[in-house]
Amino acid sequence: MKGIQDLIDISRKYGADSRFVIAGGGNTSFKTEDRLWVKASGSSLATITEDGFAVLDRELLNKMSDKTYSAVAAEREEEVKNDLAAATLTKGKRPSVETSMHNAIRYPFVIHLHPTLVNGIMCAQHAEQRLTELFGEKNVYIPYTDPGYVLFKKVEDAIIEYRKKFNEEPKVIWLQNHGIFVAADTTQEVETIYTAIITKLEAAVSIALPEGERELCSCTEQVLPGLRMMLSKEGLKTLKIRKNNLIKSFYDSESEQLAILRPFTPDAIVYCKSNYLIFNEEEPEAVLASAEKAIPVFQQKFGYLPKVILLKGIGLVAVGDNAGQCDIILDVFEDALKIAWLAKSFGGAHPMTQAQIDFIDNWEVENYRRSVAAGTSAGRAENKTIVVTGAAQGFGEGIARCLLLEGANIVVADLNETVGQSTVDNFNQLAKSNRAIFVKTNVADIPSIENLVRVTVANFGAIDTFISNAGVLRAGGLEDMTPEDFEFVTKINYNAYFYCTKVVSRVMKLQTRFAADYYADIIQINSKSGLRGSKANFAYAGGKFGGIGLTQSFALELAPFKIKVNSICPGNFYEGPLWSDPENGLFVQYLRAGKVPGAKTIDDVKAFYLAQVPMRMGCSPEDVTKGALYLMEQCGETGQALPISGGQVMLN
Repeated sequence: MKGIQDLIDISRKYGADSRFVIAGGGNTSFKTEDRLWVKASGSSLATITEDGFAVLDRELLNKMSDKTYSAVAAEREEEVKNDLAAATLTKGKRPSVETSMHNAIRYPFVIHLHPTLVNGIMCAQHAEQRLTELFGEKNVYIPYTDPGYVLFKKVEDAIIEYRKKFNEEPKVIWLQNHGIFVAADTTQEVETIYTAIITKLEAAVSIALPEGERELCSCTEQVLPGLRMMLSKEGLKTLKIRKNNLIKSFYDSESEQLAILRPFTPDAIVYCKSNYLIFNEEEPEAVLASAEKAIPVFQQKFGYLPKVILLKGIGLVAVGDNAGQCDIILDVFEDALKIAWLAKSFGGAHPMTQAQIDFIDNWEVENYRRSVAAGTSAGRAENKTIVVTGAAQGFGEGIARCLLLEGANIVVADLNETVGQSTVDNFNQLAKSNRAIFVKTNVADIPSIENLVRVTVANFGAIDTFISNAGVLRAGGLEDMTPEDFEFVTKINYNAYFYCTKVVSRVMKLQTRFAADYYADIIQINSKSGLRGSKANFAYAGGKFGGIGLTQSFALELAPFKIKVNSICPGNFYEGPLWSDPENGLFVQYLRAGKVPGAKTIDDVKAFYLAQVPMRMGCSPEDVTKGALYLMEQCGETGQALPISGGQVMLN
């Protein structure tokens, strides 16, 4: 049906444009004589399909206009919700709460959005006056009204009045502190109207928005991990930071901060709640000391933890139940900063009143939206942040993928940017409310590792587990091994483990300092070759033997800080590129090095190794992940080397 396809197309167009829609907000509709298609709650305009719309019977909707509902707000909204459900033909879909307004507007297409520029004037002190100056007298302006049936009736009455006054249907309805409705016979006309509105508002803005990103500072990892643990007393939170010149304008100025102490729109309350923490201290320890006092007071006063924290010099911080929630919080609150800034051009900011805030906070409809937006993830590593080095491909990729499926946020740290980014893209297709990111990392370079830690903390707030997996192998006997190859293998397999532990343990110490029952983990992916010698492979085996020595020594040093350090010693992952790469895999290298007596082919080498495993099987990333999860979950073991080798190597 053409009307439906046009509705889908315009919904996606505006839904994918952050200037018009934040966090999947807004709603759209198309109507015929007897049917209304309106966005269902929980659907995102950016990706909506026909299945994302609820279909309602207009005859039943029309009856709601004349019906008398309870004078008690809670009872009234429950009655309206039930009548909307009764009118819904697509059972199981909850229509937008603004469905009745869509029905009351006579044009086939109604596109309700929350453009930032529109809310810049709609959330300003002189909204109605400036609206008339810019767009003339033929406007429908609705002073702020609590959403639901009361707002619908006010809009319906305003439409009727407009018809009487101008003898035509209004195409634009402006809602104070809420957004705008644009309606027309075609979606092309809707787009034309929106373009004209935005163009005129852009010209009316007298104080331009600050633009440009800002670099993260080292104080990021000196503050966020501690904050994260203060906020995680009842379950791990995820923190994410954003820093740009707009945000700087607010964290640098206490006078500017006064404009953002209360929310401007219902959406801001749904996703960010209505109270926020702001710290104007500049020294990391001063911020932490202040936060340690302020967070419990905040929670006791408001009954919830802050979702938004503004830190001077550091940036805007989202506090989410998961990584997906953090993205929404940042988008919504940054939009609020833009609204506050734009409102300067229209008389200054006009936030919602406390009574209006309380209505939204307690409204069942918005609590339903919160539950949909919260997302879900479940697993043994839920909401933990885990860095896996060398995870672009092979064994590391497999371990990272398995941990992602267990609910962890994953950081793929690797030198191979092309493959690593592709791996992360694939991971995020599998993720639920958790996320994966790629950070180009050279594990043999301390500044590169420091950057890895900073980016990880900025995206997730902490590092719960660091898996040192990156490794290389150059096989060869004493006659064949060059000093250069020996040094290369040792630097990556041995030295880099030290470099990584040195850097990441600083952040982990900060985390454990602020959480009594919390343990962090460093896990080295070692090898069965770290437990016994390996013929014509001494460079690799020597580094791995040394790695276990480092593990035991690090474990002793870090135990007082509740940081566990362990190694996993896998058997051979025959299917991975380390073994099976046709150009430089171990099967090829071992064949060339003559490591397997009498072997003529790669298959001979493979058969030789498989015969040495009592369980006649190689080791998979899934096997290693189970070992890693065990080490993460227990709190009584550190300094251990856990063999997962099918019985090929057994501890004495």
